[in-house]
Amino acid sequence: MNYQETLDYLFSALPMYQQVGSSAFRADLRNAFHLDEYFHYPHQGYRTIHVAGTNGKGSVSHMLAAVLQENGYKTGLYTSPHLFDFRERIKVNGMPVDKEFVISFTEKHKAVFEKIKSSFFEMTVFMAFEYFREQHIDIAVVEVGMGGRLDTTNVITPILSVITNIGLDHTQFLGDTLGKIAVEKAGIIKRSIPVIIGETQKETKSVFQDIAHDKNCEIVFADQHFSIDDRKEISDTDVSYHFAKTKYPNIPEITLDLKGAYQRKNVITTLMTLSMSSIIGLKLNHHNIISALGQVKKLTNFQGRWMEIGHNPLIICDTAHNTEGMKEVFMQLKNKAHKQMHCVLGFVSDKNLDTLFALLPHQASYYLCEPGIPRARKVEELAREFANKGYRFSSHSSVADAFLEAEHNADTEDCIFVGGSTFVVADFLAWKNGEKT
Repeated sequence: MNYQETLDYLFSALPMYQQVGSSAFRADLRNAFHLDEYFHYPHQGYRTIHVAGTNGKGSVSHMLAAVLQENGYKTGLYTSPHLFDFRERIKVNGMPVDKEFVISFTEKHKAVFEKIKSSFFEMTVFMAFEYFREQHIDIAVVEVGMGGRLDTTNVITPILSVITNIGLDHTQFLGDTLGKIAVEKAGIIKRSIPVIIGETQKETKSVFQDIAHDKNCEIVFADQHFSIDDRKEISDTDVSYHFAKTKYPNIPEITLDLKGAYQRKNVITTLMTLSMSSIIGLKLNHHNIISALGQVKKLTNFQGRWMEIGHNPLIICDTAHNTEGMKEVFMQLKNKAHKQMHCVLGFVSDKNLDTLFALLPHQASYYLCEPGIPRARKVEELAREFANKGYRFSSHSSVADAFLEAEHNADTEDCIFVGGSTFVVADFLAWKNGEKT
């Protein structure tokens, strides 16, 4: 098989949650433990940091990876989903996994994946762990796919666990209250391993404290040790953060190349994690920390978060796809100077839109579409929901068509936002880059 044939096999032969939804979800770790034994526990050959949470875990994972790279550690990074190329999920020092490794790994091990009816996610996790071992990395930052307790990545024993925050997402799998979801996320907490909680929430604080106490591990809430008193855009690409309270006296201010206002929470979580470096045996230089956080996108090839890709009109896309994430995005959009807002939106079929409608301004114009995946919410269904809520909208067969209509209607002083789903953003960026028609 060549690389494209390998991808075709992986996407068609193994159930993929991002494509088909709940049928790909595994409600236990039997396959994960079986594969861990089969591959001879590859993650035990290097240190790991485990990152979970409803929102921000991808950003925190990329920030941590950038800092570790800049401090001389050969760093593996596992995240999901990908925007364009499958290889984005598995990186070493910012470089995606080799195509030849993807091919050889699949050909060598596909029989065992087929035998145990493995999911696509289970396969990708162990492909990452094997690649990291082959590359002789020093440390890996491993992002949880969904939840924590039953996530395939939870076979690892990290040197540090991180949980960014808790929100109501994937409630059909994780529970319908913040407390229940916190229990699932807290499943990554390991005995005697320190855990960082990014955001103190009254509904979840005691859940984390009780589990940490039972497992005899130190627990730290990042927002109780760091706070930001000023955030300002200093260029088209960078944002400056000044800290009112910090555990890093040498870092009262940093410049971040990730412009989403929601990154203020993620940078606090990241810095709290880094402040534990001496406890977990890492040697970090504060100059390298500052340098790395100013070039996260360059060091890790991070994409999809608050991307300003055009002006006059302002064009922004963001992969936020749940209530908490969309709330942050629309708050920032509201504060952006513009005359009229045009929103290109699409969603997946199992997304509950009831809470999202409360965030969508009625004065905006909406261009509804569906991303090119089987799990997409049909645009006809989406149109009925928007009509019932009294929004002004038009329906389109593709993300590209929706954007072109928005662009046609927008004045130079307007704003066009593209989002609602990771897959809408992926289709849009691929089309903009000439990779998709």
